[in-house]
Amino acid sequence: VRLQVQNVEKPLYRGTFHCFQSIIKQESAFGLYKGIGSPMMGLTFINALVFGVQGNTLRALGKDTPLNQFLAGSAAGAIQCIICCPMELAKTRMQLQGTGEYKLKTKNYKNSLDCLIKIYQKEGLRGINRGMLSTFIRETPSFGFYFLTYDCMTRYLGCEAEDSYVIPKLLFSGGMSGIVSWLSTYPMDVIKSRLQADGVGGVTQYSGILDCVRKSYHEEGWRVFTRGLTSTLLRAFPVNAATFATVTVFLMYMKSEDNLPECEPGPVMHQPSSL
Repeated sequence: VRLQVQNVEKPLYRGTFHCFQSIIKQESAFGLYKGIGSPMMGLTFINALVFGVQGNTLRALGKDTPLNQFLAGSAAGAIQCIICCPMELAKTRMQLQGTGEYKLKTKNYKNSLDCLIKIYQKEGLRGINRGMLSTFIRETPSFGFYFLTYDCMTRYLGCEAEDSYVIPKLLFSGGMSGIVSWLSTYPMDVIKSRLQADGVGGVTQYSGILDCVRKSYHEEGWRVFTRGLTSTLLRAFPVNAATFATVTVFLMYMKSEDNLPECEPGPVMHQPSSL
């Protein structure tokens, strides 16, 4: 977020690692965890919603094909925007608060919940949902590629429940799925971050998505749409490796115990074994 929205005329950070070092130096290690409250509150519901919608949509489509995997994932991505957009708005505002300051003398927001309450009081529901359209445009195809890649990777690697290397294979498949999904729509993530950060300090620069794209490109060229990509990919692999492996292993365990005889994990329905 810091890299995506920084002023090109007076940049604070030269790149991912300089940003990382600067935050620790100027704001202490706690600066790296600004805005953590919002993901902590929302990610549990988002992941539950995403995997639930994807699995049920895939069953409703009836046939496990690559196209249906993509469509089921896209449906999941679209629906979770309802939670994702306000969550990321609060996260973005919290992460930009007190940039470069070791101890904040005055805080606009005490925490993520306070941030959302104050935005709602000032701007109403429209303010809470700032960046909703850009989030929708980003998440819908992104989750389609997310689940499609995982499906293709697990097929190719032959992820079977009895395979002694199933965990590393699942981790690798999940990590690659995360990378592909971010690469597929990353420029829109830059636009979303800029729109959600717009208005901080009382100055509004953009009237909408197209205006943001036009002004960003005019001022900074095409490279603006890759801002922060390195840090995003460094995060994407371990996060999504852990997410997919945990969900799949949990469902494998539940099926082996016969506690959920009707439950088929969406991403790996194609597997002929108990997986």
